[in-house]
Amino acid sequence: MQIIPKVLLVNDDAASLLALESLLSEATRAQHYQLLKASSGHEALRMVLTHDFAVILLDANMPGMDGFETAEAIHSHPRSCAVPIIFITAHYGDERHRLEAYSKGAADYLFTPVIPQVLQTKVAVFVDLTRKNLELQAKTRELSLLNQDLRVQRVQDLERINRALEQEVAERKVAEQRAQALSIRDPLTNLVNRRSLIAQLEHAVAAADRHGGEFALLFLDLDRFKQINDTLGHEVGDELLRQVAARLLAAVRVSDVVARLGGDEFVVLLEGRGAGANAARVARKIEQAHTRPFEINGQRIATSTSIGIGLYPQDANSAAQLMKNADTAMYHAKQHRRGSIEFFREELNTRERERAQWVAELHAALEGRQFELLFQPRAALPDGAVVAVEALLYWRHPRHGLIAAARFLPDVADNLLLEQVCEWMLGAACAEVAAWRAASSPAAAQVAQVVMAVDLALLQIRPELAARVLAHLRGCKLLAGWLELEIPEHLLFDTRDSAAVLHELKAAGVRLTVDDFGSAGAALAMLRDLPLDAIKIDRAFVRAIGIDRGTDMAAAIVHLGRALGLRVLAQGVHTTEQLAVLKSLGCDEYQGELLSPPLPAAAMLALLQARTTHQITSLNPHQAALSTPKKRGQSR
Repeated sequence: MQIIPKVLLVNDDAASLLALESLLSEATRAQHYQLLKASSGHEALRMVLTHDFAVILLDANMPGMDGFETAEAIHSHPRSCAVPIIFITAHYGDERHRLEAYSKGAADYLFTPVIPQVLQTKVAVFVDLTRKNLELQAKTRELSLLNQDLRVQRVQDLERINRALEQEVAERKVAEQRAQALSIRDPLTNLVNRRSLIAQLEHAVAAADRHGGEFALLFLDLDRFKQINDTLGHEVGDELLRQVAARLLAAVRVSDVVARLGGDEFVVLLEGRGAGANAARVARKIEQAHTRPFEINGQRIATSTSIGIGLYPQDANSAAQLMKNADTAMYHAKQHRRGSIEFFREELNTRERERAQWVAELHAALEGRQFELLFQPRAALPDGAVVAVEALLYWRHPRHGLIAAARFLPDVADNLLLEQVCEWMLGAACAEVAAWRAASSPAAAQVAQVVMAVDLALLQIRPELAARVLAHLRGCKLLAGWLELEIPEHLLFDTRDSAAVLHELKAAGVRLTVDDFGSAGAALAMLRDLPLDAIKIDRAFVRAIGIDRGTDMAAAIVHLGRALGLRVLAQGVHTTEQLAVLKSLGCDEYQGELLSPPLPAAAMLALLQARTTHQITSLNPHQAALSTPKKRGQSR
């Protein structure tokens, strides 16, 4: 037999009664429950004496006997004392009415206009509970008709069902608590998450504005985290983040807020007097905490934290602006020296705007063909034969004239833009060499032996790089062995993505050189496992030859190259003393102003055509235009 619970609507206003009935009509047509109506409190009392209701929807404001009196009378009768009552009223925000309703035993309290889904859901909950109770009562009556053995078995079944239901309810409560925690906590570190931080930050702004107070925001970023995550695995990376979170909590007061924004970015919110001085103290404490290596799975992992500090209201007039300014300060701290602390100042925003302007102008430069290549030769040691030419990127800026890539590329964080610039360089270098080889010249055979080196100005090595490089070579009908790619040392840390690409390029015949070696601290195992041809000593070590143990560093790099079976190249050679030291150390090749400054394509071709295998002359840009170079001893 189908059990249909009953719902009672009580309202003195016919229109309101009809409106509520229409909201519940679909469920009544589906026979989920039967809907009865009463237009007064007295009529409702008569109905509860003859019917059992799953829930009563009661208007709080009725003439004669109002909703509160009606509810009190209903609950005073033993037959209806447990019937849940939902008050419906138009008095929104009247706390006195709400408290009175709950004091009369209200199960809930709704305001008009009623949201249909809310009303339907609340009624459905009580109806479902009543139906289950009625079904349970029916089963109980049925059990009483069975013999004792069956009754015992059924009781056991019901107990099992009840236990299952209780377990389900408990699990749902745990799930709800978990969902609540996830809405405000980072699941990995259990720190406050971005959403909760923004809410607390906005509250701090309101409190500071109201009381004339101040607070500080520390924006933190782990240094070398991506390298650690990629080389040691995500499990180690996750554990590192958990340990960092623990050290951050230990470095601040209980009242301070520590949040994880995502990735390796953290934020500390410090409120109270003397926010600026306290922020500097806490930042130094955090910095010192990170000087100790982290112990993870038996490994000692060293990292540091770059910290940017923003103060409210000195540095911003809103929570969003303070976040942005603290982030900007952190970015400049990382650019200046990893593991350092930087307070925000408006000058940083000016630099940020200038950097953004550079990026916008770079996009225009690509479209307006404002880029050009100059070429600098590289000679072998000890004989001085020109064996390679490096293509160097320059920007002929409409206002600033010719600008070297070193002045505008380091501040570009847009990966897509850097890839487009690199794509242009590869295409232009390939096209230039193809033109050189097509030019009729008695020295064409010598030109054909010279390798072209191109520096990869990228943020990371993507899987499609190999296909793009080889496509440029095929398009210009050049053998892969003609091309040498100079890879900045820091790109090698992303070994998961780069190793396969480098192996593909090496297999095709492209030469691979580590540029600026010694500037980023590449691991020995990394150099051993990657398919490299040469390492290029960072110009800072060459510049320091004869001072600051620069000679020792250069010697160490040469010996390392020999041990790994790699050629060793030197860049930035400006003096004969530097060249003499490099030659004595056994360096394989060198380039720099001592050999020749960067030259336009035509002058570079003239130099290559004029040079013989055992003759080398230092040229300046004016001498490079001459068709016949001076012999050794006649230059300068």
